[in-house]
Amino acid sequence: MRIVYLGTPEFSVLPLKNIVENTNHQVVGVVCNKDKPVGRKKIMTAPPVKLYAQEKGIKVFQYDKIRLEGVEDLKSLKPDMMITCAFGQILSQEILDIPVFGTFNIHASLLPAYRGASPIHYAILNGERQTGITIMKTDAGIDTGDIILQKSVDIDDNENCGQLFEKLSKLGSECILDFLKAFENNQITYTKQDDNFASYTKIIKKEHAKIDWYDTAENIFNKIRAFNPSPVAYTMLDGMPFKIFSARVVKGQALAGQVVCSDGEFIIGTGKDCLSLLSVQKAGGKQMDAKSFLLGNKINKGSIIFNG
Repeated sequence: MRIVYLGTPEFSVLPLKNIVENTNHQVVGVVCNKDKPVGRKKIMTAPPVKLYAQEKGIKVFQYDKIRLEGVEDLKSLKPDMMITCAFGQILSQEILDIPVFGTFNIHASLLPAYRGASPIHYAILNGERQTGITIMKTDAGIDTGDIILQKSVDIDDNENCGQLFEKLSKLGSECILDFLKAFENNQITYTKQDDNFASYTKIIKKEHAKIDWYDTAENIFNKIRAFNPSPVAYTMLDGMPFKIFSARVVKGQALAGQVVCSDGEFIIGTGKDCLSLLSVQKAGGKQMDAKSFLLGNKINKGSIIFNG
C-alpha cells in the first residue's frame, strides 16, 4: 500500500520506523508541523519525524494548517492509507476522504478515556495505574472513531511522563504492525466507542504546572511526574520559579508550603501529608538533588517558603 504518515514529535518516530523498516508498504510522504525555535537561543529545530524521514529519503511536507495548505499535496500522493500519530492538527473531512482505505490513528490512551491532545500527561495527573495504545479509524470528531485494536501497559509508581512516552511509543510501534498485518489479512473489526465513558484532555500549558500546596501530597506528586520532562512542575521561592523534577510522598502533617525538615531531607507540608523533594532547580541554577540544594541554601525548619 501507499501510506502517508502524519506525526511530529519523538513519540511518532518509532511507529514510522517500524512501518518503513519492517513492512513491505511504501511510505510515500511524511507530514509534520513546521520547524520551530527551541531553547533560549531560539535555534530553529526540525521535528524528530522530519529528521527520520529525510534520513530515509522520504518526501516531507510541513504545514501550519494542513486543512488550508495540504489538501492538493495529499491528493497528489495518491495514498491508499493515511496513518496519524501525535500529529497535533485536526483533519477535515475532505482530507479524511483522500486515502482509498481511510485514515487510522495511533492514540496514547485506552479510548474512550483521555481523548484529545495530552492523554499521557492526564493519565499520570489522575493517578491512573494503567493506560495503553488504541488504533482507531479516524473520523471528523476528536478521537471519536471506531476502535480497531487496543493494548494496555501498567504505569509504574514513580514513572514520569517522559518515561511513559517512551514506553507507549514502543507499544504504538508494535500495535501499528499488528494493525497492518490484520488489515492485509482482512481481519479488521470495528467497535463503536461508548461516549458515556469518554473523558477529555487539553493542551498542556506552563501555567498548568504550578503547584498548589493546599492540594494533597499525592496529587502534587502526580503533577510532578506528569510534567517531567516538560513543562516541569514549579512553585515560587523568593519570588522566582523553583522547579521540582521528582519527589515522594511521606506521612505527616504541616501547614501548606511549610518546611517540615531541612536537615538532609527537604520535606514540605501540603493539604494532606507531606512531600519530600528529591530533584530541584532554583531559578538561574542547575538541576540538583535536594540534599545538594540544602547545602548551598539556608532553609529554616518551620518556615513557610512556598506560596500556596
